[in-house]
Amino acid sequence: MGCGGSCGTPAGCGSKGHCASGGCNRMNVYDWLADIPLSNEDDACKILELSFNNGSRKDFFRNTTSNYFSKGDMVTVEGVNGFDVGTVNLSGELVRLQLKKNNVDERSHDIKKILRPASASDLQKMKESKDRESEMLIRSRAIARHLNLNMKMAEVEIQADGKKATFFYIAEFRVDFRELIKLYASEFKVKVEMKQIGARQEAGKVGGIGSCGRELCCSTWLNDFKSVNTNAARYQNLSINQAKLSGQCGRLKCCLNYELDTYLDALQFFPTDADTLEVQKGRAFLVKKDIFRNLMWYTMADSNKQYPVSIDAVKRIKSQNKDGIKPEALEVTEIQSSTPKEVEPEYADLVGQISLKSLEKTTRKRREKEKQQQKISGNKTHQPNQPKKTEGSKPRSEQQNRPPQKNRNDKPKFKGNTNRPPNPPSKN
Repeated sequence: MGCGGSCGTPAGCGSKGHCASGGCNRMNVYDWLADIPLSNEDDACKILELSFNNGSRKDFFRNTTSNYFSKGDMVTVEGVNGFDVGTVNLSGELVRLQLKKNNVDERSHDIKKILRPASASDLQKMKESKDRESEMLIRSRAIARHLNLNMKMAEVEIQADGKKATFFYIAEFRVDFRELIKLYASEFKVKVEMKQIGARQEAGKVGGIGSCGRELCCSTWLNDFKSVNTNAARYQNLSINQAKLSGQCGRLKCCLNYELDTYLDALQFFPTDADTLEVQKGRAFLVKKDIFRNLMWYTMADSNKQYPVSIDAVKRIKSQNKDGIKPEALEVTEIQSSTPKEVEPEYADLVGQISLKSLEKTTRKRREKEKQQQKISGNKTHQPNQPKKTEGSKPRSEQQNRPPQKNRNDKPKFKGNTNRPPNPPSKN
């Protein structure tokens, strides 16, 4: 979640939490008092808010050096029997508001000091210590499982100098981890500190994407976790579905409390004793309250149809029921949908493009021309062979009018009756 080069740069973008990827904005705070000048610089706040482990933990430190630190600077601070390296998250007058919010006295001597700007050797030691965290987490889970302890190791945070390690665990009941601390100290050669966190804090440390499509609130800006119960869902007319109402931590979603105050203010104008109404057709039962339209939905005992009734009509029917009067029927309110009808956009030639009709005409003409050419070529191929025309030859019409010529080899043909006897010989 922090600036670890996820945007493409191996060493991070160095934009001090203002990159467009949004990955550097874990538990980020916008300093809206940074540009306001001070009348007396001696009265400026000397305490800085630092973030550790990519925003997973924050703490306040006093700047006793003569250096000026701005947001995103890496500084070396006092640690447990050593030093630690953190990132400046907030400076200036806005830190005083954060101190007041967290009930921390600015003049308290318990606030640790900033030693110096982080050097190259300090950053190298911090990198070596952070590389050990994943191995220590896996090994710590194996040791806790071997001791049959009912707990879950969520995260391990090692100090920059590698002398101290904080183990964050989740447990529903009290756990005796005295033997576990001894094994951790002998195994990892560090000073061990155990901290118990809840399921919501674990989700904030791990991070993820919620059902809304954005990063989890607990991993980006939310650090004050309030209790959430199913009444928040009932007031907002949400179906009591544990799978849909639960977040990635397995608890009810924190966002159920965001709009709860708005619903409670709107429900003040609804009657509270109108769960049932008596009419001549029978008894009507309340199904839900619609605060956006100021309607109350009822259903009859003999049908599943729901009837919307206005608040004034409900109050009027309720007062009649108290007097023993039953109206004929519920005063149903007609609901008119204000959603505009979607109109399909028509084609418009805004950029001078060729219309579809002209393209169809061109295609039709081309096809007709191709058909004509095919017909002509087909007639030529199927036409019978004609005699060649030589020089001096007459047209065919004249040749047909000429009488046929006799062939010498042809025998003479007799005309008339062929059975007539030959002429008798003459008498001389």
